[in-house]
Amino acid sequence: MRSGVDYIAVGIAFACHDGKGNYLWTKRSNKCRDEHGTWCFPGGGVEFGESLEETVRRETKEEYGAEALQIEFMGVREVRREHEGKPTHWMMFDYKVLVSPAEVKNLEPDMADELAWFKLTESPAPLHSQVPVFLGKYLKILET
Repeated sequence: MRSGVDYIAVGIAFACHDGKGNYLWTKRSNKCRDEHGTWCFPGGGVEFGESLEETVRRETKEEYGAEALQIEFMGVREVRREHEGKPTHWMMFDYKVLVSPAEVKNLEPDMADELAWFKLTESPAPLHSQVPVFLGKYLKILET
């Protein structure tokens, strides 16, 4: 059985920032499931027995090698998309995460072609299809 396809999956998405208005973006490689070459904020599935905050900490460390210094819960999104002709369904818990830029490195080079810091007003392009939804819902929180 596949999460998000055969049953509703639970995941987290997070926007890492440096506390100075800069956000860390990931450019998706051609080895990602979909939307290759687009820029996004990372996320991941919640593992059985793991809390949402533990998932944020684990994913931040796995993807960027950085400690989550401060974690702020922003809200929940229901994400319904289509992948390879099949509907997908996720419940996403969204976070804002403070990290030290000095710690950040690309620990998933097969999945991320590039990492870069941008102001929200100068975000990269093209964007992953979920980024406008994420920013539309949380821009005021991210700007504070």
